[in-house]
Amino acid sequence: MLYEGVLRKMQTELGSPIQYFLVFENDFLNMNQALNKQLKIEFIKYQCLNCGENRPIYRQGFCKSCFYETPAAGEWIMKPELSKAHLDQEDRDLEYEKKVQLQPHIVYLANSSNVKVGVTRKSQVPTRWIDQGAHEAIAIAEVPNRYLAGITEVALKDFVSDKTSWQKMLTNRLEDVDLVEWRERLKDNIPEEAKEFFLENNGETELEFPVLQYPEKVKSLNLSKTPSYSGMLKGIKGQYLIFEDSTVFNVRGSEGYYVGIDIR
Repeated sequence: MLYEGVLRKMQTELGSPIQYFLVFENDFLNMNQALNKQLKIEFIKYQCLNCGENRPIYRQGFCKSCFYETPAAGEWIMKPELSKAHLDQEDRDLEYEKKVQLQPHIVYLANSSNVKVGVTRKSQVPTRWIDQGAHEAIAIAEVPNRYLAGITEVALKDFVSDKTSWQKMLTNRLEDVDLVEWRERLKDNIPEEAKEFFLENNGETELEFPVLQYPEKVKSLNLSKTPSYSGMLKGIKGQYLIFEDSTVFNVRGSEGYYVGIDIR
């Protein structure tokens, strides 16, 4: 069957295994049903997620001008400690920033390639953990705004990584760790402003990904350099499609690319 549309990150549903969906404007595709099938991806054009124009994608699915203008790409997105809506200070659009920043946020530990600390809106749990390819995760603090989550993450980065090795995550060379023990170890390093929001008694969440075959090494598909690719789909983890020939395709990293997808 042939599907066509602009790529956005795959939507997910928690299950055993996790269910993945590619959602286009007029159609959607359950990617789990494409496992063990031949999948062809054809790059057709760009379509900026903000302006909709056929302009080269710069970052996060936006063309260069939109990336520097839209509030959805403000610096506080990647650096939550720079959030200022709680001070009633505007970055690009105060109404938008208040809507996103002034809601409950979770500071968490996740194990995808190693133990890492991260931040997400409470409404994005466990979606954020799935997107990162974490096979286990735990919330360690629930704070009322993005700023408090950000300064907590910054404080904990001195003791635990804030990065994931996507290559290691996709080859599944993982070690199970005790995230409850890690939470207790890091407790005293949480900033004073956020200590009252520490979570004492919650447990780990374990995640199962639909992967039939992990690659030994990975080679990344870039549609700008390789506009047409065909391969047998063997797994989905994080926001990556994993193919039999060890090619991996980052769907989220290709947001704003308008593609045709043929499944046989």
